[in-house]
Amino acid sequence: MKEADVEKHAKFVQGVGGDGKSLDEVNGSVRVPKNAGFWKTLMAYTGPGVLIAVGYMDPGNWITSIAGGAQFKYKLLAVVLISSLIAMLLQAMSAKLGIVTGKDLAQLTRERTTKGMGIFLWVVSELAIMATDVAEIIGSAIALKLLFGMPLIVGILITSADVLILLLLMKLGFRKIEGIVATLVIVIVLVFAYEVALSHPSIAGIINGYVPTSAIMTNHSMLYLTLGIVGATVMPHDLYLGSSISQTRQLDRSDRAEIKKAIKFSTIDSNIQLFLAFIVNSLLLILGAALFFGTDSSLGRFVDLFNALSDSQVVGAIASPMLSMLFAVALLASGQSSTITGTLAGQIVMEGFIRLRIPLWAQRLVTRILSVAPVLAFAVYYHGNEAKIENLLTFSQVFLSVALPFAIIPLVLFTSNKKIMGEFANRAWVKYCAWIAAIVLVGLNVYLIVQTVSQAF
Repeated sequence: MKEADVEKHAKFVQGVGGDGKSLDEVNGSVRVPKNAGFWKTLMAYTGPGVLIAVGYMDPGNWITSIAGGAQFKYKLLAVVLISSLIAMLLQAMSAKLGIVTGKDLAQLTRERTTKGMGIFLWVVSELAIMATDVAEIIGSAIALKLLFGMPLIVGILITSADVLILLLLMKLGFRKIEGIVATLVIVIVLVFAYEVALSHPSIAGIINGYVPTSAIMTNHSMLYLTLGIVGATVMPHDLYLGSSISQTRQLDRSDRAEIKKAIKFSTIDSNIQLFLAFIVNSLLLILGAALFFGTDSSLGRFVDLFNALSDSQVVGAIASPMLSMLFAVALLASGQSSTITGTLAGQIVMEGFIRLRIPLWAQRLVTRILSVAPVLAFAVYYHGNEAKIENLLTFSQVFLSVALPFAIIPLVLFTSNKKIMGEFANRAWVKYCAWIAAIVLVGLNVYLIVQTVSQAF
């Protein structure tokens, strides 16, 4: 980048939006070593990818993935693979957007819209975060009930209070949040790796499952589950989150080499963590295939899965209460880690779209209340009817599907725009792949909305 271009880009970064830094209290708070080796530098950049990855392995994915394995054995592993590759592409673009511009996706989108449109986009994004929280809060509350016998409403209230934990962790440093979430992710990976190992899956079947088959598009039931897996994988709030937390590392944006290094290591971090998410989603589907394929078990609810793992008539000799308890522990870890990132995403979209500046504790309380209120109201109304409460998971995916285009399309447009990104704009092949992915995702999600609504009525 020429010196004049560097100066021009720096002025652009300073002037974008005019509404302050994204996640101001942690923006640029993590030091990065100068002239360090590859591994030491990578360790400094490792962390934001973990927070992103939990959105791709949240409880909303579990039922769909396990049901996919139970119904079609290993055939839908190819869908998990393709979805993960798309997620890697989009999240790398999201991180690059934040690093290059110094602004998050919500701030950049708001800058290029009217005040009214900004409020509309905030509402859509907030609904998407609410929809994400539905699965996370319900999953955590059910896990607490399965582990400790707590009433569902009590579990929802306890889970909702994680905003207080987040406030404490933010004061201790962003690295503490990354460490807590990374620990929860490790718990999830170990639990499912152990359960899959006990189930003795077919290695040949797994390898063949990663090869796409035409049956995915011709078999209606398989196509519907495919849409569910894809639709539950790419989360709109993760794109806003990724563009913000990529800025937690200290960076001199007037230095081309520093920007390039930050993009490189942030992308590596993101891809490593999303590969872990790919492993978890694969393990879920493999578990469903190895234990439940060919059985008549109903697996539409978390409670069904919990009970099935301790039922020898369903899963055979490996059935034990310990397997069920480990499942509940992983469910709790997934729900808690996802709600932390959901709260951060809520702050990002609120500040970015409506430029609301209030004390941090009040801001997080507002975003949490907005997200929790629908779940709590539904739980109170259907008190004692867990099946009805879990049905919220299905309809929550509709909101995610509606919000997805409003995040993906601006992301591709901004990262492909040389006036915004300079020399770091998407290369031609990246741009075309991103547009293909965006069109496919939007098309599949529209189809999923139509199918879900038609089945409901």
